[in-house]
Amino acid sequence: MTSAPRAVLAATFAPGHTAVPAARRFTIEVMTAWAAASVLGVAERLAADLSSQVTDVPFEIVWSHLGDGLQIEVRQRQAPERSPGAPSVPVEEWGVTFAGQQRTHWARIRLPGSSGRPSSEWTAEEPSRGPIWMGFLADASDLLAGTLDPDMVPAIISQIVVPRLATWCAVYTWSNGGGPQRPAYLWHTDERRIDELREELASVQIPQGGGSMQLADSQMLVIPLLARGRTLGAMCLGRPDRFAEDVFQYAEDIGRRAALALDNALLYATQAAANRALQRSLLPPDEPGEIPGLDPAVVYEPAGETNEVGGDFYDLFAAGDGSWRFAVGDVCGTGPEAAAVTGLARHTLRLLAREGYGVAAVLDRLNQAILDEGERARFLTLLHGEITPVPSGLDVAMVSAGHPEALRLRPSGVVEAVVTSQSLLGVFPEATFKAELVHLDPGDVLLAVTDGVTERRRDGRLLDDDAGLAKLLAECAGLSARAVAERIRRAVQDFAPEPSADDMAIVVLRAR
Repeated sequence: MTSAPRAVLAATFAPGHTAVPAARRFTIEVMTAWAAASVLGVAERLAADLSSQVTDVPFEIVWSHLGDGLQIEVRQRQAPERSPGAPSVPVEEWGVTFAGQQRTHWARIRLPGSSGRPSSEWTAEEPSRGPIWMGFLADASDLLAGTLDPDMVPAIISQIVVPRLATWCAVYTWSNGGGPQRPAYLWHTDERRIDELREELASVQIPQGGGSMQLADSQMLVIPLLARGRTLGAMCLGRPDRFAEDVFQYAEDIGRRAALALDNALLYATQAAANRALQRSLLPPDEPGEIPGLDPAVVYEPAGETNEVGGDFYDLFAAGDGSWRFAVGDVCGTGPEAAAVTGLARHTLRLLAREGYGVAAVLDRLNQAILDEGERARFLTLLHGEITPVPSGLDVAMVSAGHPEALRLRPSGVVEAVVTSQSLLGVFPEATFKAELVHLDPGDVLLAVTDGVTERRRDGRLLDDDAGLAKLLAECAGLSARAVAERIRRAVQDFAPEPSADDMAIVVLRAR
């Protein structure tokens, strides 16, 4: 189908509406790394054409640099044996091949001004490449800054320097536990030689301080990845002929940027893991078990990046004496300060409820506890209730402290707000709270949400405008609590095309 590639860059993508934009972004990165701006537009449209024709299984895009041209392959397993459409942009040639269960849809474009020979801009004989290097270094910095995944950084490093600086590249990352040295990522201009190269490197002790050495038929440069006073690993470059004198300087420049990118990614991953653990600690530790007469369901979805702890929370727990408590809350803001108030609220609610305090008394004391935090305090909206089974259904004593209104759905489809909003928590020292009693007949549904639901936004419009949430709930008559919660969750997700920027908690209580 093609001649042997001089460089290959590949990535795997999930099917769906994000596939084409992701294929375009990957192609832009590839063209940037190869300094192929002259064909960027064509290559980007070509990637979109081919990736838009994949079926609903993951697929791989492989870009190959052939010296005089570029070739794209879209590989997909378990694809039907049908003929994809022709590219919408001019190409040198294109086609589709099948090998077992894999279908490869490919196309080739020629580089302008190519003579069929590889460019010599990075060969050892080229004495002056300052302007080229500055552009390449800027592109490399952009690529390295584009990820915070520590597992992706070694792959990006390797695919940046091959084939520009070296024939192959091995990136090592040093672990605190020691053990045998194995490259985190290994790349070669000839993919068929990667396994052979891995075996050769297995018998070599990589000097952590860097240097130059001979490996089989290759000269190898070892560049330490040093960032913030720590050696994180090493970048090993190899080629069969000699390295130009200035390549070592260029490699050190790449190494410094690569080390900083790797260190940032490691710090981000550590912080993300800590915050995921903190987020889990703010959720209920266990299920409340069977509650007589009650069919409950909960949906909780934190939003944003993994390095940010949200302020929404929920709880459902046994309070003793044949009653149960529930809570849905939203702390102002996100991050550690919000998490501290969330933890204070959840533990205070459980402790006081089990000591026999009523819902209003619990909120009186929680309000004072938040105010006692001083400057660290954040105001909190909260819906707190006590559920008591009775022969005719469920009695629910509730207090809403500035929280989005709770809604009751009758089996007939009628929806009504059932509790009056009172003062926020953590704002007014003199605030007092009064519980309101709501009765749920068999089949009635009580819905409580955070503002991640009611304030879901699209084009300046909120989901709850014109009683939007009540209309959604009215469509759920006759459904189980789980079905109601899932219906609301899907409606929130589908209301706007972009991901939600706020946490979402949904609590549904249905009287059996």
